[in-house]
Amino acid sequence: MSDIQNDTLISRKAGSEEHDIYSEDGSIRSDFLARVGAAIADRDVLFLRQNVAKLHESELGDLLESILPDQRLALVKLLGKDFDLTALTEVDEAIRMEIVDQMPNEQIAAAIGDLDSDDAVYILEDLDHQDREEILAQLPFTERVRLRRALDYPESSAGRRMQTEFVAVPPFWTVGQTIDYLRDEENLPDSFSQIFVIDPTFRLLGIIDLDRILRCNRQIRIETIMRETNHPIPADMDQEEAAQIFEQYDLLSAAVVDDNGRLVGVLTIDDVVDVIQEEAEEDIRRLSGVGDEELSDSVKDTSRSRVPWLMVNLVTAFLSASVIGLFEATIEEIVALAILMPIVAGMGGNAGSQTMTVTVRALATRDLDIHNAWRVVRREAGVGLINGMLFGTVVGSVAGWWFADPHLGMVIASAMMINMFAAAMAGMMIPLLLDKAGTDPAVSSAVFVTAITDMTGFMSFLGLATLWLLK
Repeated sequence: MSDIQNDTLISRKAGSEEHDIYSEDGSIRSDFLARVGAAIADRDVLFLRQNVAKLHESELGDLLESILPDQRLALVKLLGKDFDLTALTEVDEAIRMEIVDQMPNEQIAAAIGDLDSDDAVYILEDLDHQDREEILAQLPFTERVRLRRALDYPESSAGRRMQTEFVAVPPFWTVGQTIDYLRDEENLPDSFSQIFVIDPTFRLLGIIDLDRILRCNRQIRIETIMRETNHPIPADMDQEEAAQIFEQYDLLSAAVVDDNGRLVGVLTIDDVVDVIQEEAEEDIRRLSGVGDEELSDSVKDTSRSRVPWLMVNLVTAFLSASVIGLFEATIEEIVALAILMPIVAGMGGNAGSQTMTVTVRALATRDLDIHNAWRVVRREAGVGLINGMLFGTVVGSVAGWWFADPHLGMVIASAMMINMFAAAMAGMMIPLLLDKAGTDPAVSSAVFVTAITDMTGFMSFLGLATLWLLK
């Protein structure tokens, strides 16, 4: 390799490293954060425009989440019209509202006009009614109507997630007319892969992929090469159900239609990926009883969101304690029971959590339904029995050796088998019953499963000890 080639390669590597804001672990480099912080403090607008304003929206979103709150607001003010409002779709809701609340409505309206409709709706939907109407009033009539129509759909619906920018042509056009239209029309989406076919009332008739257009002769009519739309999505369909359709049929985009079958928008895979991630995170948070909590939430908001389910847990803890109180005399007689009780309850709780997590996720993804529920129940019952016998044997052997009492070992082994079987059944049946009752199993299951495994564990262990060891 020549010296010139070597110098060029080194230069490219240096340039690549300079523009890569991430470290090896995926976090933003500390030196870049320090430079941005210094530029904000020095009000170095030139540096911020050259090194921050040109970042990709996701990179800018990560940067906003990494800097201090006062730095965020100062950065947005310093960048002014150069601030990419799309970055606010990449941050926590608390950070988004913190920034938007400090921005003049005129600046938001000017930036909204440059966004895709789905990103614009994502930002507008969290604003209060007065600010939202003031911003919409400053937009062009057509864009204002499209955004208002999207905002009228239910929250977390496909209508809220869709883009209202799409390409649609009548069926009697030829391929040549369509290509000329795509070349001449200025108000087209920035990127698209499908063209929709509609009648004069905007009813969806079919769809054509761009590669199909490019392969056909100019004189061929659109109606002869269009195909039926694969799985059009109702605008009021829940976004999670729409994501499941994308997953099931491997879609890259899908038409969104109203109650009359008229085309109102298009849902694309990039938005669906966001939905899948959000729903997965929401299920995880709800299983832990933390609701819609975000890392950027304040101490007060975080505490308030956790209190309700902690209170429910406290009530169930008292129920478990009352079961122990029924066997107070037995525990006083055999102190070893107090030492071993947490093992029975803890193992049952863990087993129930495993089954519950699998069940809740299967319900969320529609893999579990009435047709296969009984088969899965039988499977979990078998797993509970096998694991109960396995760990019951292990714990019973250790307890019998530890306290030199084989009868105590038999008691805890039997209690372990009973509780792990009950845990498997509770982890399976409680989410199913809650789902059948129309309650979100991700929210309520954990509390009830824990309560059942604790009470069953204490009752079986202390009850067997009373009958077996004190007879």
